[in-house]
Amino acid sequence: MIGQTVSHYHIVGKLGGGGMGVVYEAEDTRLGRHVALKFIPDNLVRDEKALERFLREARTASQLNHPGICTIHDIENGDGQPFIVMEKLDGASLKERIRGNPMELEEILDIGIQVTDALGASHAKGIIHRDIKPANIFITLSGHVKILDFGVAKLAPGLRAAGSELADPLSVAGDIFGTAVYMSPE
Repeated sequence: MIGQTVSHYHIVGKLGGGGMGVVYEAEDTRLGRHVALKFIPDNLVRDEKALERFLREARTASQLNHPGICTIHDIENGDGQPFIVMEKLDGASLKERIRGNPMELEEILDIGIQVTDALGASHAKGIIHRDIKPANIFITLSGHVKILDFGVAKLAPGLRAAGSELADPLSVAGDIFGTAVYMSPE
């Protein structure tokens, strides 16, 4: 995809990827800024449940306006392939940051406080992330934390987020979402 233009986004490089998406850096040719585009993987484009989860991720995260949560700008469909347009972040994930490098206690506490503040804002809107792990915590070059990937988020029981379809479950009882090694034992 590098070098292609999708809608009005010129793709300049790959940033990363996982089971539910591939993320590219792109230039927004209308606004002259760089953004991140998250595409659903080719093998999941025709999977209705996976596609709905992908679209729900964009709708869910776009409801959250907090400096500690990655901003979602838009969701689009380029030639039959949906993608999420989000802020382009400079820095590294916590997973990358801790790889082989000890951290000072002050830095650990600062990151923990920022993550807790962002999750508090999310919970206040009734949205539970359900996949907090080092790969989904991004640290900008200036030291600010951003929570990424609301792909398996869930609406808190008894709450309804404005405009959210999270009350319509895409899973059945017994389904487990998240990353096993980062889940609480219960």
